[in-house]
Amino acid sequence: MADNGTVDLRLDQAHSARMYDYYLGGTTNFPADREAAGKALAAFPSILATARINRRFLQRSTRFLAEQGMTQFFDVGTGIPTSPNLHEVAQEVTPSARVIYTDNDPIVLAHARALLHSHAEGRTAYAHADVTDPADLLATAEISETLDFTRPIALSLNALLHFITDDRVDGGAHSIVEHFKAALPSGSTLTITHVTPDFDPEGIARLTGAYRAAGTPGQARQHADIVRLFDGWDLLDPGVVPTHRWRPTPEDQAENVTDAEAACYAGIARKP
Repeated sequence: MADNGTVDLRLDQAHSARMYDYYLGGTTNFPADREAAGKALAAFPSILATARINRRFLQRSTRFLAEQGMTQFFDVGTGIPTSPNLHEVAQEVTPSARVIYTDNDPIVLAHARALLHSHAEGRTAYAHADVTDPADLLATAEISETLDFTRPIALSLNALLHFITDDRVDGGAHSIVEHFKAALPSGSTLTITHVTPDFDPEGIARLTGAYRAAGTPGQARQHADIVRLFDGWDLLDPGVVPTHRWRPTPEDQAENVTDAEAACYAGIARKP
């Protein structure tokens, strides 16, 4: 926020959320974002497919969890609203589902109204907070007013942790994930998607370099490192697999995409 209470959108700087919006064909992006996204596309042309595949996983996994009886959803690193959003999918299955979104991009805050059109039986809220300070994030009033931490919560960290590098003084992605895991009650679930170099190391190295040049450091991780983020929880079938291979629908299978195009692993685990 600026000193006068207005939102400083920092439109002269590329932001990963607005670049992702561009990949998905959205309109909430600006020249700096489109320039950086163009360089990312040149470095890794499959990124449009990667974003689309990841988005389909988010919708598919949310529906799966809602059908499994989850009624509380906690989406960290929400990004620009793109319908159908997580709450629309969850509340289609369970109208009384409660959903909280969080992000640290001021433009997501500016567009948060699009995330708040909850089903009348449920609740949808938004908290402007930063995942790199999980204690502060978890202490925000909007979260405690929306979620009941005595009952299972479905936590989503989709396409987020690859923007948190291991050289951080706070211990990086693993430390942050452990903080969230400790705060959630038994029966909760953790959903992660994460960029990997396993299928196209040269392409992902170019992509990471393009993001770094745009001011967004990142770290692609190999399969074992991503599996480690779920330590102590029970992975649901089929485990940690490329995003398009996690319980695909017939429509997903018809797209016939490759692991290199997906470029991400996905997994869901449940707290014992």
